[in-house]
Amino acid sequence: MKQIPNNDIWRKSLLFESASIQDAVTNLNNSGLQIIVVVTYDETFVGTITDGDIRRGLLKGLQMTDPISSIVNREALIAPKEMPNELAIYLMNSNFVHSLPIIDENKKAIGLHVVDKIFTSRTRDNYMVIMAGGRGVRLLPHTKSCPKPMLPVFGKPMLEHIILRAKNEYINNFIIATHYLGEVIEDYFGDGRRWNVNIEYVREENPLGTAGALSIIEREIKSTIVVTNGDIMTDIRYADLIDYHDKHGAYATMSVRSHEWENPFGVVNINGIEIESFQEKPIIRNHINAGIYALNPEILATLETNSYLNMPELFMRLKSYGQRVVVYPIHEPWLDVGRPEDYREGNIIK
Repeated sequence: MKQIPNNDIWRKSLLFESASIQDAVTNLNNSGLQIIVVVTYDETFVGTITDGDIRRGLLKGLQMTDPISSIVNREALIAPKEMPNELAIYLMNSNFVHSLPIIDENKKAIGLHVVDKIFTSRTRDNYMVIMAGGRGVRLLPHTKSCPKPMLPVFGKPMLEHIILRAKNEYINNFIIATHYLGEVIEDYFGDGRRWNVNIEYVREENPLGTAGALSIIEREIKSTIVVTNGDIMTDIRYADLIDYHDKHGAYATMSVRSHEWENPFGVVNINGIEIESFQEKPIIRNHINAGIYALNPEILATLETNSYLNMPELFMRLKSYGQRVVVYPIHEPWLDVGRPEDYREGNIIK
């Protein structure tokens, strides 16, 4: 463990209580400290925020523009400045927290205890399965001779961006499910050695849906599987998804994203022929399927080989069996490249 004193990098974790949830996301991404220390303008300690607090807030319907006041943990563990390092370590380990704000006698934030992560291995034994067999009809003529996941974004195929992002989080084992123009994908990636990863393929003779290709995987897999559509551009941290899935004891986890739609018309609420109320262009908020999943490997043995199956149907089937299926709310940039306008956006988003 290390104690980060005042006037050091710990101050990157400071955020005023008037900030928005988007400000909190930016802070976590920029600081790398996995905690936000919320303070007043004179740096009096208010509470803390973690990535989990943000995701729980989004599940409750909060928006990125909402203030952080409703997600601040005001009962967070703290360490008085005179607390010995040994006791701070004990508190963090026993409460499964990575950081502990240091507070002085005037309730001012003056530093941070941080547990250094020790990586015994720079690899994970998890597999990522990428669904890359679709025809991409809506993206014609771009997909006439090129499978949709191979369309270039910033000079590289979308599929390469997905693999490189996962590799950056020590996922080195990939299975790509192919169908339409699958040979283009296999010719480009081969066995993955050019990227220092392992790539295998399962080939759909007929389209099997967003989950059906899992039924033709023959390799034995023992750890949580990440499954993603091959046309999803996102900054999601796949390792965090795996850890979230495992922590919640889920059988299957679906990434979801908040989506807003504004009715272009004024809505009249009626009861029979009586007018009850009016709503001028109401905004409807939902959670949508983001096309990225974490699955227990035992699921593979329950699937009928070469049977068409979509992910929502698989989740409902597992739920009917009494298995726990949960959602993982994402706040990271995300784009489903399914239409020409989406593809154009994918080539300009960072």
